[in-house]
Amino acid sequence: MDGKTKAIVAHITYIGWIIALVINSSEKDEITSFYIRQLLGLYLFSIVVSFIPLLNFIGWILVLICWIISLVGAVNGEMKEIPVIGKYFQDWFKGL
Repeated sequence: MDGKTKAIVAHITYIGWIIALVINSSEKDEITSFYIRQLLGLYLFSIVVSFIPLLNFIGWILVLICWIISLVGAVNGEMKEIPVIGKYFQDWFKGL
């Protein structure tokens, strides 16, 4: 399985992310590792936003927009960071 395919699989719910993480652990691919880090940060951000009542709806819309941007980048085979917070996700989760 190539890196682009693994990156797209990572976008398919939490289960897809776990599958991509396991597959990528044995055969590291730069683009897959990039999107695994991006999506981990996005998933954690969505959990935090769900606990803030006033920002819940707006937060979920932002998460959806960021997820779509990330998915389009993965489909095109580009390493496209999520706006504003993507660079932090790459730094915080560089061990993945």
